[in-house]
Amino acid sequence: MNKIGFDSEQYLSMQSARIEERLGEFGGKLYLEFGGKLFDDFHAARVLPGFAPDNKIKMLEKLKDRAEIVIVISSQDIAMNKVRADLGITYDADVLRLIDIFRSYGLYVGSIVLTKFAEDNEAAKIFQRRLEKLGFRVYRHYPIKGYPSNVPYIVSDEGFGKNEYIETERNLVVVTAPGPGSGKMATCLSQLYHEFRRGQKAGYAKYETFPIWNLPLMHPVNVAYEAATADLNDRNMIDPWHLAAYGESTVNYNRDVEIFPVLNTIFEKLMGSSPYKSPTDMGVNMAGYCISDDDVCCEASRQEILRRYYKALVGEIKHHRDSTESDKIALLMQSLHIDVDDRAVAVAARARAAECNCPAAAIELPDGQIVTGRTTDLFGCSASMILNALKTLAGIEDDVKLIDRSCIVPVQELKTRYLGGKNPRLHVDEMLVALCSSAAANPVAQLAMEQLPKLAGCEVHTTVILSHIDEKMFRQLGVRLTSEPVYRDKTLYHE
Repeated sequence: MNKIGFDSEQYLSMQSARIEERLGEFGGKLYLEFGGKLFDDFHAARVLPGFAPDNKIKMLEKLKDRAEIVIVISSQDIAMNKVRADLGITYDADVLRLIDIFRSYGLYVGSIVLTKFAEDNEAAKIFQRRLEKLGFRVYRHYPIKGYPSNVPYIVSDEGFGKNEYIETERNLVVVTAPGPGSGKMATCLSQLYHEFRRGQKAGYAKYETFPIWNLPLMHPVNVAYEAATADLNDRNMIDPWHLAAYGESTVNYNRDVEIFPVLNTIFEKLMGSSPYKSPTDMGVNMAGYCISDDDVCCEASRQEILRRYYKALVGEIKHHRDSTESDKIALLMQSLHIDVDDRAVAVAARARAAECNCPAAAIELPDGQIVTGRTTDLFGCSASMILNALKTLAGIEDDVKLIDRSCIVPVQELKTRYLGGKNPRLHVDEMLVALCSSAAANPVAQLAMEQLPKLAGCEVHTTVILSHIDEKMFRQLGVRLTSEPVYRDKTLYHE
């Protein structure tokens, strides 16, 4: 059984109350910068078992009568067609996806801000026109020379003053974005500048789930966050400003610590005095108070670090990068005494591959049982493993054939003879379609199909890098996949 280490109900209650409290401290409008993913925070769900991926948006749902959402997107990211790696869609497409999600929760999206806007950016202009035709208010914010260091220039008519003022209707303004580097903080600070010029009370706070400020620096949950951001070269550290002000050790990350003196100066110039003594002061995150079983979260975080390590190794092979990212994660593993053999499915998959001398895969089922699969003449190792897992979950004997060979061979012929494919074996999606077809006349196959939802959250490891088709299917099934950093064959081109 999957163990729970985080109390989501307590979190929803405490987090919404903390935001209400911060709102009251300023007595006017609060610009709340949301770091990380607002809707689908799967990292948090993995390292804090019991945390639902949509917890943050459910928390906002409690404040929906007082809140409006401003979505920020970098114009440069629009021009570059920047893609969210986890979803495979561009940032501008993700803005539309986020709007749909927010609306489905009854949340009000007030406007969209195009940051780092340049007049020669035609892609950003096209996107703006598209949004405006859909009825949204769109604002332009511009690059500021010397940002964030040249405070006198930033806090002037030529700096923040050049940005268009975002008209907002409610006193809690949630500023979010499709991904990092979009300009959320600069958008909040720009609004403070305009609000104070208009004589309006306003404040700023930051809601960042990780690192969790009131957990130790080397707590596995915080180390897992550092592993997750190894490609950004982020690092966790003790907040020196908080330690100096209060004599209390708290955790933050390097970028917030490094930018704080500049932010403090901006606050002083805007407000006359800064409301904060440290980066930790700016935050409102209550997740650390809602951990119900620390051991469960520690083990989940160790597994996440291992997943990040394998992901980095595979990424370096796929994209011909150096080993900087995996080397950094390896050091984090060493600091927590984590070894690759601590991933049980990886050990099982490698053992199966050595036994059959072919690619293999392993999955850990909800009860802890590990099931393997290998490449055959009909199926790839992933498809074989899924079939075996479904049989095990349904209590079906291993020698029972769920899909008749006569249903598989024509599909193989279609792939190789008519569609130009070189690999006749069925991928996971093709195997599931064949299983579904068999289920129409075979109640045993139907029983196997009904087990599919039980695969969500299971750990999987394969001894070869998978095709993008199988990777996508595993994402859709909700399994947590890692792979050895080797290809199945020595061809130079891989889909």
